[in-house]
Amino acid sequence: MADSASSIPPGQLAAPEGEQLKLSELLDRGWKILEELDNSTEPFGPETIRRVQRGVSLLEQAAGMVAQLELFSRNEELEEVSTADLKYLLLPALLGALRLKHSGQQQRLETLRAARLCFMDFLKKCQDYNVCQFQLPSAANGLSEGGAPPAQSSSAGPPSLVAMAAKRQSKIERYRQRKELEARLSDVRRLVESGQADDEASREFYLLNIQRWVGVSLEEMESIDQELEILQNMDALKQSSAHPAAQPSRRPMKPFVLTRDAVQARVLGAGYPSLPTMTVDDWYEQHRRQGALPDQGVARRVPGEEDVDAQERDEEEKEKQAANDDPAALLKARNWDEWKDEHRRGYGNRQNMG
Repeated sequence: MADSASSIPPGQLAAPEGEQLKLSELLDRGWKILEELDNSTEPFGPETIRRVQRGVSLLEQAAGMVAQLELFSRNEELEEVSTADLKYLLLPALLGALRLKHSGQQQRLETLRAARLCFMDFLKKCQDYNVCQFQLPSAANGLSEGGAPPAQSSSAGPPSLVAMAAKRQSKIERYRQRKELEARLSDVRRLVESGQADDEASREFYLLNIQRWVGVSLEEMESIDQELEILQNMDALKQSSAHPAAQPSRRPMKPFVLTRDAVQARVLGAGYPSLPTMTVDDWYEQHRRQGALPDQGVARRVPGEEDVDAQERDEEEKEKQAANDDPAALLKARNWDEWKDEHRRGYGNRQNMG
């Protein structure tokens, strides 16, 4: 980023629309474009693309001038950096955020890699100056050649619950710190924009912005790494579908014949819920003895079987004889017959009357 811009002499930098802008103006205009894009609700269109490109061009020119002027060094402390130069530490982070505004799918990989390099450059400078305490991500962070993350090995297992809980707690703590920084930054911003801020207030304003962008850069790098992995896997799937691997040749199968009775019975079973208890000949012989076959007319009883109906009739006759011999039963029957003679059927039944 800085190398490509530093090859142009500062005096020959062509500003947009023919203007010759100073270093501070380049930073302020690029920063303002980023804030306007963040707060805008307009749909992404040609005008947005033009503004993104203009903001990237402004910040790249500013980064090239900072690199030529050598404003920062790894051998100095944060207190040694002047307040006027402190804001230029934000250049890589602002440039990385603007690069992410590009939404073109064709060059998405290059856009993500360039933005990641910008955020990494910013975080390294903040770590060199000990701006705040944070863990610097790996320079490659699992990225393979070309900046894309390699495919995960099959031996790598899922993350442990302890690691997931620690990561979640880290995100919660980072979010809490970011909200506190934004609240403090809002108060200092009003003082700076009013024009009444002294050197100490201005320095605090830029330091708070740098600390805020440290958290933003860490979050953006995590998102970039995840998107890079997805894009690389998509490319791998496309390549594998375009060039499918040759299928290994199979040995010819030996022909075999299924015996219908034995094999089919083992596979399909008998085909009904229960096995037969007699053959067809046994059934026919049994019905022939009982006279129940169609050509034998009405079925006749088999000799030797008990006549159930005859037994029932004998029992009824015995009950009638016993009743006739009982004087009480005879008297009751006579009274009942006399009552029926004197009263018609339904007498006393008032339930069915209207």
